[in-house]
Amino acid sequence: TWHLKKIPQIVRERTFSLDSPKFEAKTKLELNSVCGIECQRKLPVPSLSDLKDLLSYETVFENGTRTLTEVNVLGVVLDPAGNTTTRRSLRKKRQIYGTDSRFSIYDKRFMTNFPFNTAVKVSTGCSGILISPKHVLTAAHCLHNGKDYVKGSKRLRVGLMKTKSRGNGRKRKGAKRNGMPSFQWTRVKSTHIPKGWFKGVSGDIALDYDYAVLELKRPQKRKYMELGISPTIKMMPGSMIHFSGFDNDRSGQLVYRFCSISDESNDLFYQYCDAEPGSTGSGIYLRLKEPNKKKWKRKIIAVYSGHQWVDINGEQQDYNVAVRITPLKYAQICFWIHGNDKNCTQG
Repeated sequence: TWHLKKIPQIVRERTFSLDSPKFEAKTKLELNSVCGIECQRKLPVPSLSDLKDLLSYETVFENGTRTLTEVNVLGVVLDPAGNTTTRRSLRKKRQIYGTDSRFSIYDKRFMTNFPFNTAVKVSTGCSGILISPKHVLTAAHCLHNGKDYVKGSKRLRVGLMKTKSRGNGRKRKGAKRNGMPSFQWTRVKSTHIPKGWFKGVSGDIALDYDYAVLELKRPQKRKYMELGISPTIKMMPGSMIHFSGFDNDRSGQLVYRFCSISDESNDLFYQYCDAEPGSTGSGIYLRLKEPNKKKWKRKIIAVYSGHQWVDINGEQQDYNVAVRITPLKYAQICFWIHGNDKNCTQG
């Protein structure tokens, strides 16, 4: 069951104009080093002052201008346990992890209907998910390498799968004959990235803030997926998660997968869902029951960050890592969508 939680408040304090970015960074769909499970356990609990700094954010607009918004955080309860993990025994899944368990979604009835139609392609080569009629959630490193914005993010676009109608040109008629949907591209009006992503890139990369929200120029008339707060592994049916994206090795195809989570920290999930570059930035979702109702509902509870090698008990292990939607991140993303905190009191 989805459990309602009281959400901390993110309040805008001051906004400053910054110099325009250079947009010269190279896009990296896989990061080389990461603060892994053992590293996460050693990280200190962030103070309120730290959180205000980490959750302040940069906004880049379509014309290349950039601002920094400082925020205050109200009603947050700091976790004295810090970045602990479940310390579950590691199950050897090599033989399963090595077998491709992804599903390509070919049928246009599925590709253009919920929940698969919420998956989008970002023009820098990543995936994302529609979280409102005009907002897309994706991974921060698809747009920024920690020091500068990537080259393709200056004229950023988002592609949504759509079945073409008749009479719209030669290409569209061809798409109609073979029955396959194709991307309809729309420009991005602005991009929000938390300052925690910039701070975490020096030294060992901490993926805790590897998420971003894109505001589209035009709202989309399709069903989007709501945000949810990430439950612990124990509260998930079979510990199972699901996500769809546009993997590089299956060009033009929407690829769906599901798997169980192996380990978790306060901010990250470690799992063995098969995924190739290109699916980075996909929205990971669960299907749980609504409180006091028999109805099931899907909600996004994490953002897929990518494949990582992490240190566990002095050995290198590989995982696919996702950034959890915590109450604080829920508050921030909700604030970006609505522009205020009044609609973000519960999640």
